[in-house]
Amino acid sequence: MLKTFSTRALATGTAIAAAAVCLPAPVLAATVGGTLATNATVTANCTVSTSALAFGNVDSTSASDVDASGGLTITCTNGSGWAASAGVGGGSGASYANRRMTAGADLLNYNIYTSAARVTVWGDGTGSTATIGGTGTGSAQAVTVYGRVPGGQSTVPIGSYADVVAVTVTY
Repeated sequence: MLKTFSTRALATGTAIAAAAVCLPAPVLAATVGGTLATNATVTANCTVSTSALAFGNVDSTSASDVDASGGLTITCTNGSGWAASAGVGGGSGASYANRRMTAGADLLNYNIYTSAARVTVWGDGTGSTATIGGTGTGSAQAVTVYGRVPGGQSTVPIGSYADVVAVTVTY
């Protein structure tokens, strides 16, 4: 009986071994590595928006100046230097020394300055004018501009006066 058990065990072991030899070999996964190059160029860009320089009611018979402030919002790429300049406006005979709002053919003198002291005229950097400059942060930067209607313009008739001044941001 012992011999039968051994023969059976031997036969079973041989069958298992034969089955193992006949099974396909396991497939091993292989890997390979590489790199992907990327690149980009961040360019200098700026945007500008404005808020009105609104003087409100002006008493042309008064010798007192009428002051107001307006603003610019400049957004430039981080690290990008910028300079904001202003044109003379569209009023007949306007210059950096004397901008002019119009109501039909009538003119009201005024000017725009770079600071609240109203000493330096905001312009294109020529003559006695100055530009307003800064360096972009990637976020909106608020800039205040200051206006003045000089008093003593007693010959100016009643009316609703306006002007449009071109603003240019160079970066």
